[in-house]
Amino acid sequence: MASIARRNLFEDIPRFLVAQAGIMFAVSLVTIQTGILNGFSRSTTSLIDNSQADIWLSANEMVYLELTLPLPAGMVAQAQDVDGVARAEALSVRGATWRSQNGEISPVRLIGFSPDGQLFTPGELINGNWRNLREPYTFILDESNLDSLDLQEPGEEASIGSLPARLIGLTQETQSIASSPFLFTSLESANAYVTSGLTSTTSCRLVSGNLQCTNVYQRSPSGAPPAKPAPLTANDTITYVLIQATAGQDLEVLKQRLEQTIPGTRANTKSEMSRQTREYWQQRTGLGFVLGLGATVGVIVGMVIVGQILYSSVSDHLKEFGTLKAMGASDWLLYRVIIEQALWMATLGYIPSMALCLGLGAWTFATQGIMILITPVTAAGVLGITVVMCVGSALFAIQKVTHVDPAIVFKV
Repeated sequence: MASIARRNLFEDIPRFLVAQAGIMFAVSLVTIQTGILNGFSRSTTSLIDNSQADIWLSANEMVYLELTLPLPAGMVAQAQDVDGVARAEALSVRGATWRSQNGEISPVRLIGFSPDGQLFTPGELINGNWRNLREPYTFILDESNLDSLDLQEPGEEASIGSLPARLIGLTQETQSIASSPFLFTSLESANAYVTSGLTSTTSCRLVSGNLQCTNVYQRSPSGAPPAKPAPLTANDTITYVLIQATAGQDLEVLKQRLEQTIPGTRANTKSEMSRQTREYWQQRTGLGFVLGLGATVGVIVGMVIVGQILYSSVSDHLKEFGTLKAMGASDWLLYRVIIEQALWMATLGYIPSMALCLGLGAWTFATQGIMILITPVTAAGVLGITVVMCVGSALFAIQKVTHVDPAIVFKV
């Protein structure tokens, strides 16, 4: 029966090519939409996933990585004194304004951390050294953002706020698709950039028996930038305190201890922090729904095209099917011919489509920095969807064979 299936399939080459084009469109749409969703999700959590911190301590109002309220830098010392904490480091995630050499401005996201720290490593460096961020007013950038910031290579300078900024290195796969360009710099430089052109005064008040101090910033007259950013004080603001637990420490117990010791904060494990950020983008922004809708449309389009081609093929070969029934062939034998045609169509449509998607993914990442992540699980899942789509379409054609009259063989 396999020879009959192949003969029916390849008898009309133009019709076959139209069917394969429909399947390729459906497979490509499902794969690309799923790959974009996977790549998007990974990019939004890459900074979290690459960190060595066991726990991320944030303000209680934290929504996701880039949306939270600031914490005083003094909380790092408080966290370090909590039983079960082996190491505590500060992390700053703050917005700023970039001004390129030609005067154009654009928003950027400053990621400030300690170059000598152990708990935060943004990702893979392809040029430069993290420790070189100890130099004042320097930063490292993901290579995908060079064009958007009008940069070409390390060593070039621009400005952030009213302060100079010099590119000293490049990373790879560290940029979130949904965010402004990430600029990795030291805590001191990040704080200087955000407060550049401002003078600060410390304001303290007693709240529930606790002394709380904050810095109040005011615009100061323009002048030459300081040669070196000022060290962070306990009253300067940061965004997160990264925690490394002692060996054997129960993280759930340590989370409760941190929240009790430092009121107004929330402690999340690295996996919880990553999941919360991912769910924000997938659910609260509707991104998952939109990409899922696109994939569903692709499946429907593919099923319509394949179903139409198979139905037409069966209609054109009714006499052959009638001859087989007259010879005593069972309905199941006829079903096998149609299902095998569908499986051939699924296979021959899937292979070139997946190759096209892999090539497209490599091109978009190299030129646009957009990751279309096609994992083995995704590829296997799409193959399963393709087979179900084609076999499901074959069921419509099978209905026509079920009711075929063997006497049709004798009709002129």
